[in-house]
Amino acid sequence: MRLLECKNGAFTLTKDIIDDIPQYAILSHTWGADTEEVSFRDLMDGRGKGKTGYRKIQFCGEQARHDSLQYFWVDTCCIDKSNSTELTEAINSMFCWYRNAAKCYVYLSDVPRDVPNIDNISYQLESAFRKSRWFTRGWTLQELIAPESVEFFSKYWEKLGNKASLGTIIHEITGIPDKALQGVPLSNFTVAERMSWAKQRETTRKEDQAYSLLGIFDVYMPLIYSEGKEHAFKRLREVINIHSRGLDLDILQRLPHAVDAPFNSYVKQNSSTCLPNTRVSILEEIYNWVDSKDERCIFWLNGLAGTGKSTIARTVARKYFEQKRLGASFFFSRGGGDVGHASKFFTSIAVQLASNVPSFRQYISEAAEEQIDIVNHSLHDQWHQLVLRPLSRLDKRLYPSSCLLIVDALDECDNENHIRTILQLLAEARSLTTVRLRIFLTSRPEIPIRHGICAIPQAEHQEFILHSIQPTVVNHDISVFLRVKLRFIRQKYQFQADWPGESAITSLVQSSDGLFIWAATACRFVEQGGQLAQGRLSLLLHETNGTIEPARKLEEIYTTVLTNSVRGEYDKEETLRLRELFRQVVGPIILSPEPLSVSNLVRILGKDVNALNRTLSNLHSVLYVPEAESGTVRLLHPSFRDFLLDPKRCSNPQFYIDKKVVHREMYMNCLRVMTLYLRRDICNLRRPGADISELSRSEVDKHIQPHVQYACRFWVYHYKRSDLGIDSYCNIEKFLRIHFLHWLEALALLGCASDAVVMIHMLDSGFLREGQLQKPTRLHSKLKSIFTFSVAPETETNLENSKERAQSSLQALIHDAVRFILAFRPVLEVAPLQIYSAGLIFSPNTSIVKMNFLDYIPHWVSYIPEVSKNWSSHLQTLKGHSGSVKAVAFSPDGKTLASASGDETVKLWDAGSGKPLLTFKGHLAPVEAVAFSPDGKTLASASGDGTIKLWDAGSGKPLQTLEGHSGWVEAVAFSPSGKTLASASDDRTLKLWDARSGKSLQTLKGHSAWVKAVAFSPDSKTLASASGDGTVKLWGAGPGKPLQTLKGHSAPVEAVAFSPSGKTLASASYDRTVKLWDAGSGKPLQTLRGHSARVEAVAFSPDGNTLASASGDGTVKLWDAGSGKPLQTLKGHSRSVEAVAFSPDGKTLASASDDRTVKLWDAGSGKPLQTLKGHSAWIEAVAFSPSGKTLASASNDKTVKLWDAGSGKPLQTLKGHSAWVKAVAFSPSGKTLASASGDETVKLWGAGSGKPLKTLKGHSAPVEAVAFSPDGKTLASASDDKTVRLWDAGSGKPLQTLKGHSRSVKAVAFSPSGKTLASASGDGTVKLWGAGSGKPILTFKGHSAPVKAVAFSPDGNTLASASGDGTVKLWGTWLRGPLQTLKATSVGYSLSFTDDGLSLLADHKLLPIGPFSGQAPPRPSSPQLILVEEEWVLQNGEKLLWLPSEYRPDRITIHGGIVGFGYSSGRVLVMEFTL
Repeated sequence: MRLLECKNGAFTLTKDIIDDIPQYAILSHTWGADTEEVSFRDLMDGRGKGKTGYRKIQFCGEQARHDSLQYFWVDTCCIDKSNSTELTEAINSMFCWYRNAAKCYVYLSDVPRDVPNIDNISYQLESAFRKSRWFTRGWTLQELIAPESVEFFSKYWEKLGNKASLGTIIHEITGIPDKALQGVPLSNFTVAERMSWAKQRETTRKEDQAYSLLGIFDVYMPLIYSEGKEHAFKRLREVINIHSRGLDLDILQRLPHAVDAPFNSYVKQNSSTCLPNTRVSILEEIYNWVDSKDERCIFWLNGLAGTGKSTIARTVARKYFEQKRLGASFFFSRGGGDVGHASKFFTSIAVQLASNVPSFRQYISEAAEEQIDIVNHSLHDQWHQLVLRPLSRLDKRLYPSSCLLIVDALDECDNENHIRTILQLLAEARSLTTVRLRIFLTSRPEIPIRHGICAIPQAEHQEFILHSIQPTVVNHDISVFLRVKLRFIRQKYQFQADWPGESAITSLVQSSDGLFIWAATACRFVEQGGQLAQGRLSLLLHETNGTIEPARKLEEIYTTVLTNSVRGEYDKEETLRLRELFRQVVGPIILSPEPLSVSNLVRILGKDVNALNRTLSNLHSVLYVPEAESGTVRLLHPSFRDFLLDPKRCSNPQFYIDKKVVHREMYMNCLRVMTLYLRRDICNLRRPGADISELSRSEVDKHIQPHVQYACRFWVYHYKRSDLGIDSYCNIEKFLRIHFLHWLEALALLGCASDAVVMIHMLDSGFLREGQLQKPTRLHSKLKSIFTFSVAPETETNLENSKERAQSSLQALIHDAVRFILAFRPVLEVAPLQIYSAGLIFSPNTSIVKMNFLDYIPHWVSYIPEVSKNWSSHLQTLKGHSGSVKAVAFSPDGKTLASASGDETVKLWDAGSGKPLLTFKGHLAPVEAVAFSPDGKTLASASGDGTIKLWDAGSGKPLQTLEGHSGWVEAVAFSPSGKTLASASDDRTLKLWDARSGKSLQTLKGHSAWVKAVAFSPDSKTLASASGDGTVKLWGAGPGKPLQTLKGHSAPVEAVAFSPSGKTLASASYDRTVKLWDAGSGKPLQTLRGHSARVEAVAFSPDGNTLASASGDGTVKLWDAGSGKPLQTLKGHSRSVEAVAFSPDGKTLASASDDRTVKLWDAGSGKPLQTLKGHSAWIEAVAFSPSGKTLASASNDKTVKLWDAGSGKPLQTLKGHSAWVKAVAFSPSGKTLASASGDETVKLWGAGSGKPLKTLKGHSAPVEAVAFSPDGKTLASASDDKTVRLWDAGSGKPLQTLKGHSRSVKAVAFSPSGKTLASASGDGTVKLWGAGSGKPILTFKGHSAPVKAVAFSPDGNTLASASGDGTVKLWGTWLRGPLQTLKATSVGYSLSFTDDGLSLLADHKLLPIGPFSGQAPPRPSSPQLILVEEEWVLQNGEKLLWLPSEYRPDRITIHGGIVGFGYSSGRVLVMEFTL
């Protein structure tokens, strides 16, 4: 490559450098007109200084020189583009060149000006940055990703920030994951992911859209600029496939799919197809439709139960499967597990399409790869992403002209809304032009399906009513069927040749009355009789009644079959036992949500396998009973289930099955099974931090047998559907008090941890519906007496009082269980055994779960820290968005939460469990706002792409896109009537829309800056808007006329909200205040102050008593809406909080943040938040005494506190500093404590007495650090005054002042001998000094950011320095030069060597040290026994204890097995681990 350098004021090019390329800077920019850019030839000829582009070269050279770089590179002039060979080599090397650059300068010619830092970017500047053309160009993708250091500059060459400081905004603009921006190898990202980053980017030459991705995929290919975009991408993909050995097709198998769905699945291997010469006309009609070019893409075969729909579907499927023209089939079956619902319908279709039609595979695989979590998306997104879009990419010249999709028994799907959605989506197959997708659909003529079919135009579907076929045709087919089946029986049992005779067949045909299921059941019944088959046939012929309707005929044969199954001489008691056994065995088979095997039935029911087999042996006519006990027992036809569950149809009470009774027994059996088998560490993981991923599914199944799995997953399902009431509460409470944690562990191991929340909520909602229990808010005051009752129940003479106490006790336990699951679900899903350690250690002291399972706290925790008394307001954190979360909204029923994000999506969550439900995609820019319609059926979203989208809130289907704004749409709101939709935009206007038709009604103008928020008054008459012009405007919502302008804020207004009464209006502003206004008169009522940054959002509680505000300071504040007094501050978000919303019942508050999470808070408990003893401000440092018995903490509250390290109890508070205390250090003897403060002093204290000994004055700026010499005689202090001072530690007299640093000194450390002192500075250097003489010895340079910490190795030969540049550097004091540079995720306040000197601890995270040049590799290092990394306490490198988010410290100190934690809240915690 050629590089530029400046010589004698002129720019010159170096020769083409191949090896030993020097450090250089590189420019990234968008090209202007070619005539205005300086070319290679211009430079060679000494021209180009008058061109606009010359200024860019000048800037790049000046900035490089500022960064101490002699050379730089600019693409316009460093490549000879007239040389095609050189151009090809350059384009293929470009990614590497950018990656190896020391600095990359991004020049944004369309971003006007600079600001000091990202927090102060004005709204206009951020908007300009987001809209910069640089982010839309193809080549700039690699220029953003490849370099480690990327700095952004404005039009006037002023620095805006870098890739790290602007990371969140860059991610939102580009959609590129943070990890990719931070330098994680691109091979960690799928091909589809990387392709998606370039999806919206453009290049001047179309082929460059492919060529600009060469570096992103680390591939090489020659350039052919005449080939066109499509061919270039084709070649690129071929090269990628060769390079990566093809796309990862395993992704398809990782898609969740229903294995029993296809027509030829293992469980359906005995299911029949139509016999030859039967169903001739209907099959011919279906075949003709499939093979024709008919525009009708759907064929609906509907018929009554038993008319043979599924047999026809299997026949059609078999024919086209053998012709390799069957795309996929899905045979629904209620109660059949995955084939009983729609959650895996489209994923199963996609997997089959990719398997059955190889030419589809690539496109479906890519689609699945692009959306790994597609199963959590809406049915609409699954259909479009996995089926419709991939099929639309086919080249119709190369691929099959038609493909058949078969959906059988759609009426068996358990959700009517999903049925309607499936029909709507399948009808979209008509839009495909690349392939004719034919959909053959069967069902009963149920109302949801009839309505769905009617919504499809007649010209686009075909119907066939199976039960309307001419009786003679049906009878002929049934007679053929009977002849074949009875001939088989005759041969099997060697009956006489003329058996059964024409008259018998005729009679049977008449009895069937057109129902194939009747004929099939009759044949199975006869065959099951064995040598008594003739008698059974006679029984059928004798009982035939030709005058009743078909449905009654079916009931008649079922009654005959069942009666015969218990035929014999039984007394009354025996008959009752048989009836009970039948109900106990058959009931679960027809009512279980998942098919059960014989062996599982035996174990769940607790029955003798022989008794169960005897019961089933006589039911082969109506049930599929496998030979192997591991096989599942299934209904042969759903009509049998309908018959047994309807007392009007099943007239014999001996066989009628009462659903509630069966569910009650199954619930009790599930409790029995779980009680018998569940235990702690059921899979023998042993290690407390063992990860679920270490276990294979087969290992889980070995330890948690299938019947135990069933019990864990479905006991609440059965309880909810049973006839049990109050009397069952004791059983539930007993189980939860003994096995709650065991049950959670088992569910987590089964991958069903999130189901635990849903199940516990189901129990809770059941109690509330019954209306028998106290409200949760009243229970809290009773917890103590409740718990006492549960441990030692009193003898109650009054039964009603006893029941009431039992009910209250159980509900208290359930509420506590919900909080426990929500708090510890993050670790439960990863390391389930942590619920016995982290769960019990960190749950509050009043937790019933904690009190019940105290004995389970592991023995290796010697001392349990002091934790909160009550559960905090924080309920759970919802993660899933890859960008800032901009808005949240609850559905009107409070069950669903919607969130809008900078990742261009909207997500729906289950508000109770936090489980993700749907993801809506379609916007092309960040989504700024969401709102539900008052009926909850429609969701509106507003986006930076200038549009509003309306979605079906149930299915996720897009309904309409409203266009009209010329800028970002910032807010959207439905009127209370639901008829009108209002939107607010950057274009300074509001728009009103008809919410049904989507028509624009009015445009409201008046604001002089962007409009950020909009809200309707409760009576729909008034509209409020908030603007960047610092005002709030009130408008007549009908005529759209301006009513009032409310002035008072001194900065842009971000949000407005009406109180539920409509009398008060709240506004939130950049001026850090919330204002309350009289909504009628517009008069200001109150100003609420307390936030330390701009206020982003406000919301009133449904009762109007509480106001919530969200702020850029990362907090949510709750205020008394009447008095304006602050009630609570909710902390937990790590970045700005963008939105808040109350649930309709006012009990839950949701907050959305730039930290990409949504948090749910308990807004209605009224619990005071406990303040643990500690500092009242941020903790700056913590340190143990040499003995480890005392812990010292330094705080911004100007104090130092001493703590007993064994008990964690505070000992003393040392007061005397007049500013924050930055550092503390104990003398080697442990008798003296030194503290460094922002008041420019160092204080010495008696560590035992806490008395002040000396105050050392001399520094002229805050003191950053202190350190004692190894002999304790000298004290060193480092200060912002750029000096290090040495003091006599005994007398406090100053000894020397060490000068040489050009910026503040951040840290000091003595060598083990005490002869050398090291200092670390903000000037990026480390200096060594003679500790006695104070003379400078060496200056180590190499860090590119302030150095924050230094440490000597135990032998004193190596010095480590930690810097804000993300590195730790090792320096050889004996070599007087650098040895090694280590990357560290976190470096700053703490740095030390392990005792063996072979590893470093940077902020207590282990960094192994590699061999230095010329040294032998070091022997393996024994890591420090206890470490803290991110959210884990580690022992010997293994995960030991998970730390909940609120217990993750800001400062850590470790002494052996004792760990001291310091927090920004001022809290200090101590934990001791037995090593």
